[in-house]
Amino acid sequence: MAPTEDAARGPRGPVALTLLAVVAACVFAGFIALGNWQVRRLAWKTTLIAHVEQRVHAAPVAPPAPNEWAHVTADADEYRHVQLSGVLLNDRQTFVWTATDEGSGFWVMTPLRMADGTIVMINRGYAPTDWCGRDGHCAAGPTDEVTITGLLRMSEPQGFLRHNDPAHDSWYTRDVAAMAAARGLSNVAPYFVDADAAPPHGNQPSWPEGGKTILNFPNNHLSYLITWYLLALMTLVASIYVGYDEYRLRSTKRG
Repeated sequence: MAPTEDAARGPRGPVALTLLAVVAACVFAGFIALGNWQVRRLAWKTTLIAHVEQRVHAAPVAPPAPNEWAHVTADADEYRHVQLSGVLLNDRQTFVWTATDEGSGFWVMTPLRMADGTIVMINRGYAPTDWCGRDGHCAAGPTDEVTITGLLRMSEPQGFLRHNDPAHDSWYTRDVAAMAAARGLSNVAPYFVDADAAPPHGNQPSWPEGGKTILNFPNNHLSYLITWYLLALMTLVASIYVGYDEYRLRSTKRG
């Protein structure tokens, strides 16, 4: 008569059981830690979305002044609705390649010099390549003093795959410091402003087209934390099963 699988294997030794217990404890603790981290991320993301919604729909306020620039952060200030006045420095524009739901084109980044001499980069909006031309020679903006409302945005770092090349005037991210250096600008705010959409004029779009800020924040943290906690539970159940199986094998051997 052939021996059963349990009889053939027999109980595990103390070293093997200790190793299994240590591995199971580490895996269980890791899944719990990941679940707890997602709980914190869920709370952070929920708060962020609520703050952004509040800022976007609030009445526009003055942008942070130079004495506040060092304390401007994404959590505290990004997407704040601001209003500022000044003169656009059209000869210092920078055109940043982008892709939107309307196709490929440029963000038209124009410095705005305010009455106190400080400069804020204004993203006047999206313009298609057939309006700017392949070399990015978009039309200049207004020359008189203008008042602009929009959303405060933080400067964007270099892209992972495509890097800005100021020497060849090739731009892929809205890096305020790099654009200011390339255009010989000083006293520039460390943020830029996405201009609001202008009122429509007839049926034809008016380039550059503002109001293109994407306000979609994926919030999958609840599903992630459920997944991690379920994996922790599965690890616990598996450990209990192995422990019970070892107890049964030992009871059978003693019998």
